[in-house]
Amino acid sequence: MEWSTHPVAADRFEDFGDVINPNRRQSHCWCLSHRLTAPQIEELGEGSREQAARRLCEREVPPGVVTYLDDTPVGWCNIGARSDIPRLVGSTKIHPVDDVPVWSIICVVVRGGHRRKGVTGHLIQGAVDFAASHGAPAVEAYPVDPGDRRMDLTMAFVGTRSMFERAGFEVIGTTDAIASKMPRLVMRRAL
Repeated sequence: MEWSTHPVAADRFEDFGDVINPNRRQSHCWCLSHRLTAPQIEELGEGSREQAARRLCEREVPPGVVTYLDDTPVGWCNIGARSDIPRLVGSTKIHPVDDVPVWSIICVVVRGGHRRKGVTGHLIQGAVDFAASHGAPAVEAYPVDPGDRRMDLTMAFVGTRSMFERAGFEVIGTTDAIASKMPRLVMRRAL
């Protein structure tokens, strides 16, 4: 098995789509809600969320990375400078812990049929490497800590504490946000 992770630039857009929206449903989120307001999506996408996502991927710094297993796209991680993610900047629930200009992981998706194969470890490491290549001093994530409870899969995109601990992240605080009745943590990995 050969793993690789790449920024989701314009030439990898279809691979990104294959991971997060294989049926290309127009109403699907396309991982835009943290990065764009509804009017911005409309303006960028000319009525199409897919087009708005495509335009984000054409920017100098794309909105995340795609992980491949033997040339098949199997995972997506939405990551960027916290200061470039409007929903985090204006959040009343996930406050900055300090003044470090962190990059934030806001979504992790593993393609159906590829779960429990180690995708998230490669995906998170690829996202961390991407952030480091752009000068990030640290990467944060805001996962839940389900303890011994089973996690609602509709909230799986936020990730779990153990998933990020395995990737070298440490808990540095908590948020005021709740996902599936579970508190969300602030976890950080210094680079």
